[in-house]
Amino acid sequence: MKRALIACLALGGCATTGETITVKVPVPVPCVSDKLPKAPVYPDTLQALRAAPDQAEFTRLLAAGWPLREARLKALEAAIEPCRKTP
Repeated sequence: MKRALIACLALGGCATTGETITVKVPVPVPCVSDKLPKAPVYPDTLQALRAAPDQAEFTRLLAAGWPLREARLKALEAAIEPCRKTP
């Protein structure tokens, strides 16, 4: 009987007050969004440029790839900008 009483008193000391404690833990968050589209297939690859039959085709491939690269660069810069502002 004494043991049961001592056990009850000992366990009673472990009772909680019900108070919630908030602990702030840093959570890694990806800086670049998943919404960033994949890189396009560029027509002016090194292999395509080397296989160009003449200067006109070479120039056409470069002219087709340039706007795609510029658009991709703008999208990447826009995606990276928030990362630069993060403290």
